[in-house]
Amino acid sequence: MATGGLYIGTSGYNYPHWRERFYPPEMPARAWLGFYAEHFNTVELNVTFYRQVQPRTFEKWHETTPPDFRFALKGHRFITHLRRLSDVGEAVASFFRCAAHLEEKLAVVLWQFPPSFQSDEALLAAFCALLREIPPAARTRHAFEFRHRSWFAPPTYRILAAGNFALCIGDSPRWPQAEEITADFVYLRFHGGKQLYRSNYSTAELGTWARRIEGWLGQGLDVYAYFNNDAEGHALHNAAELRALVGRP
Repeated sequence: MATGGLYIGTSGYNYPHWRERFYPPEMPARAWLGFYAEHFNTVELNVTFYRQVQPRTFEKWHETTPPDFRFALKGHRFITHLRRLSDVGEAVASFFRCAAHLEEKLAVVLWQFPPSFQSDEALLAAFCALLREIPPAARTRHAFEFRHRSWFAPPTYRILAAGNFALCIGDSPRWPQAEEITADFVYLRFHGGKQLYRSNYSTAELGTWARRIEGWLGQGLDVYAYFNNDAEGHALHNAAELRALVGRP
């Protein structure tokens, strides 16, 4: 029976407070990604949410990481937060013209919506259609992280499923979540179970998630999981422990 691929990492890697906690104190920051990639097979990059990253930077990331390493990128906030999906054709095309320089290592783009952005089925359907029309975007997997409860409903799930797009399962004490599978992969974000971005996940909590992940892998679904609780380096330890609990090398 076919089993899915497992990708577990952290949301970002370029944190100064991880020096000595993870990165050797004498190591220059430019070497951090290569060091990180020796320990994890994927990373979710938040920088692409805040600014337009240039093609040469994507090329360097590609060159710095092993062949089987995979990147998840957050879609730019101009698209999701400022324009709220309206009239964003050129912005999406520009984003992917640059991101395409990651080549085969570009695995998923995460579209995170602001908490005030309420459900709009027509707008979501049009945006999903746009992603299928732009060639680099059409070759990439997409996940959607909604933070307003109105999105968690069957019409949303049907729109995502039509494009093989995933509903992000975001674990946090603040935002709603639903364990609804709408694609041939699962996208998980761990923001901290009790304190946003700060709390450490217990072995028992991670064990519960490990059993869910094993079930999804057994169904042939790929699983991408990222820890966003970077305070005190919890994300690093939680990601490593979850991988061990799932039982994959």
